[in-house]
Amino acid sequence: MKKVVVLSGAGISAESGISTFRDSGGLWEQYRIEDVATYEGWQKNRRLVLDFYNQRRKQLADARPNAGHFELVRLEQAYEVHIITQNVDDLHERAGSTRVLHLHGELKKARSTRDPNYIVDLDGWEMTEEMTDPQGALLRPHIVWFGEAVPLIERAALLSEKADCYIVVGTSLAVYPAAGLIHYVPANVPKYVVDPHDVPANVPHVRYIKEPAGTGLKKVVDELISNRLVMS
Repeated sequence: MKKVVVLSGAGISAESGISTFRDSGGLWEQYRIEDVATYEGWQKNRRLVLDFYNQRRKQLADARPNAGHFELVRLEQAYEVHIITQNVDDLHERAGSTRVLHLHGELKKARSTRDPNYIVDLDGWEMTEEMTDPQGALLRPHIVWFGEAVPLIERAALLSEKADCYIVVGTSLAVYPAAGLIHYVPANVPKYVVDPHDVPANVPHVRYIKEPAGTGLKKVVDELISNRLVMS
């Protein structure tokens, strides 16, 4: 079965009411990145960082997957679909996508500050300062903060290299290293960029769908399913 790889960003979750980094009036606008999304901020004021992510989890609890998420689930009827997401929400999984790689971590998980391999699911939306691993080390949000390495970027690059079709949706291709993944896709592979804004991909064989994720992905999925025999 042919492999379709999807790189998704904040734009697809925005249609479910999740604040994006640039949203006017969104959660991010109330905080400085340095205070809530860096390890230095965590060391300086753990309570502030935890409160910020608690708010985001409360927001996520009320959100639901949207048409864009469900279109990617529909695509699994015809292709082996792998989603590489920059989003830390679980909306792809809740919609029904079965292969999701979270580049920047997962909002509903915590990990040990001593052992990065100790990762746990959070029970509910609230994370407190007293939470520790079995050895007593503090737990932190399972989020890749600014300035930190992206542990799964190599897996994402390998997936991109093996794509038979590549879809970019809801991302400006401005945040690295994720923005560089499209350059791992073979030059002759068809590529789609779905976003209402101008997103220059600077690679060959790109078709731009200048629409929101929900309507734009429907067009892409309809086309790929109708062309299934051609791509087989």
